[in-house]
Amino acid sequence: MNFKTTRLKPCFLVLAFLVAGLTLRAEKITLRVGYFPNITHAQGVIGSHSTREKHGWFEQRLGPDVTIQWYPFNAGPSAMEAIFAGSIDLTYVGPNPALNAFIRSQGDEIRVLAGSALGGAALVVPGDGRITQPGQFKGLRLATPQLGNTQDVAARAWLKQQGFKTTLTGGDVLVLPTANPDQLSLFQQGRIDAVWTVEPWVSRLELEANGRVFLEQRDAVTTVLVSSVKFLQAHPDLVVKFTAAHRELTAWLNEHPDEARAQVRAGLSAEMRREMSAGIVTSAWSRLKFSDQVTQKQFEALVTEAQGVGFLRNAIPLDRLFSRQP
Repeated sequence: MNFKTTRLKPCFLVLAFLVAGLTLRAEKITLRVGYFPNITHAQGVIGSHSTREKHGWFEQRLGPDVTIQWYPFNAGPSAMEAIFAGSIDLTYVGPNPALNAFIRSQGDEIRVLAGSALGGAALVVPGDGRITQPGQFKGLRLATPQLGNTQDVAARAWLKQQGFKTTLTGGDVLVLPTANPDQLSLFQQGRIDAVWTVEPWVSRLELEANGRVFLEQRDAVTTVLVSSVKFLQAHPDLVVKFTAAHRELTAWLNEHPDEARAQVRAGLSAEMRREMSAGIVTSAWSRLKFSDQVTQKQFEALVTEAQGVGFLRNAIPLDRLFSRQP
């Protein structure tokens, strides 16, 4: 027996375990999260801004081995396409695009993790009093953020309830999917007659373009948090931690509204590269409720509404829509 070799073997084993442990600890995970630069996505706005300011809300709760990259979107369908393309892992999004993506993928690619916000959506008309009754919308041009997004579906469903016929390209009322910044300028120029959108654009239309809120959706589900199934299966513990951090942030928004408004205002100002008015943020905040709760029944009602205006024709059961993570 070679005594020296025998004594060295345990040393080599210890060294191997140490190297393996260091390798595991050094493994970094990049989490890519989508959100909209809207007050209705307050959790995403605060998360993104705190990441830029190097005191990330989510990073503090997910640990040093997780890097978060934030991706802004104008509307839900674009965010869902990014999920399908594998460009992002989680996103804050409206419920209708999440439903559409779930159904398109036959339930295989999208899971809802939590609720995020209620309300904050409204139909805005000119403040000069020219539109006071639903019947006066005939022949008008109504802008929504994007074809098939939550406000677009809500607008078409409401118009149908008023007896109007709409199509993707025409009808009794011309519904024009238009990016939120463009809605504001076109409304100011009189090139569109009404806008169905979300905060802070509702308040901006009021305060900067002499708009008037014709109809509000105070209790409608506006924003939810969703994950790609692929990422959920690959990193279930990380998704659980992110969801827990989201719930904690949602509670903080409700418990510290003044500080929360300031954080959201700072985040939106950085996003737009100009100062966001405190009055706009305060106005928008009054129309919102932040909640991490959302139910299958609420989604089923949205399916019925979307089907009524020609979307989600091939709807499937929603029993797999919600993540079963603890």
